[in-house]
Amino acid sequence: MRLAELSEHSGVSTATIKYYLREGLLPPGRQINATTAEYDEEHLRRLRLVRAMIQVGRVPVAKVREVLGHVDDDSLGRSIRLGAALWALPQVPEPDEDDEYVRAAHQEVTTLLDRLGWENAKQLTTISPAYRSLVVAVAAFRRLGYEWGAEQLAPYAELMHQTAVLDLDNLETHPSEAERVEFAILGAILNEPLLRSLHRLAQEEESTRRYGFE
Repeated sequence: MRLAELSEHSGVSTATIKYYLREGLLPPGRQINATTAEYDEEHLRRLRLVRAMIQVGRVPVAKVREVLGHVDDDSLGRSIRLGAALWALPQVPEPDEDDEYVRAAHQEVTTLLDRLGWENAKQLTTISPAYRSLVVAVAAFRRLGYEWGAEQLAPYAELMHQTAVLDLDNLETHPSEAERVEFAILGAILNEPLLRSLHRLAQEEESTRRYGFE
């Protein structure tokens, strides 16, 4: 398809597509002549991924380029490739390691990982943004006087493990490594808000069942 057709199929303006091409977010099309290039379904899929990252995920263009670099790096194994792409997404700031609540949160999260037997997660604690985010959240609870720790978190973690199994089962239905990593990126951007919404709906449902509409 030509640029105008790519724009029509994707709903993205030709000017925006040209910008993505200049920024390296979209691979160049096959040159037909000096002024015309041809694009295919791979370009359309990549364009939709880019739009989801920028419009829904609010990911800066520079970060999108970094993530896509990992998506396209077929020299990496699946776990490293997937992890590198996800970790390139915007993350929470580094916690203040001198904060007493952060230190307590580290202890509780380590206890949690031991309790769950998540040995791989334990090995990645120094570099994992997910571990860092969890520590920051637990520290915030404890700073407000809520003694949340391993015991309270364990049932939630077990449910999240079931969710992760479903995620990877769905991911493995896609034929190529690039599609699998792209699916994981979309999951991080779209599936997390989806799960958050389901969680809140479930809370509303259970609250109404217990306490009525009063």
